[in-house]
Amino acid sequence: MASLRKASAYSRRTVRPYTRKSKSKGKSYIKVVPHNHIVKYNMGELRAHNEGKFKNHLRLISTEKIQVRDNSLESCRQLINKALDKALLGKYYFEVRVYPHHILRNNKTAAGAGADRLSSGMKHSFGVTEGRAALVGPGKDIFFVSVEGENDVRVAREIMQRVKAKLPCRSKIVFQKS
Repeated sequence: MASLRKASAYSRRTVRPYTRKSKSKGKSYIKVVPHNHIVKYNMGELRAHNEGKFKNHLRLISTEKIQVRDNSLESCRQLINKALDKALLGKYYFEVRVYPHHILRNNKTAAGAGADRLSSGMKHSFGVTEGRAALVGPGKDIFFVSVEGENDVRVAREIMQRVKAKLPCRSKIVFQKS
């Protein structure tokens, strides 16, 4: 299996990433959409959250405009869910608040002898689909955790602090009591 390109290969801090708009309507469509790597978006006790049993809320918020790949979001989700389940014994609610809509593409170029005859250069440069990314703006929630007690808040904050290293953007943790 081919490895993923570095995240810096895609424009990080620009306006909206490039999306093809063609004069020919058929060329604007994406033929193959890659599957979403994020397995679940809501975890924990949804009913208890809806009933208002969890009074303490923690949100991980992006402080800059960025695109986050779905494999990064999934690794963060797994870390948070496993750590919360182990530490709080299932007494929590956790939600992934972003969805990876944007499709990443790669225009592979041939290298080596005779490569100029094989590759089309930038003539047909839309590339093949490679993955998905969520476009996250400043102030947007990435993850949301809801817990019961004050000790649970401390545990959840430590877990969220560990997750910040897995994300490609600067972020902050906001605590809210309802």
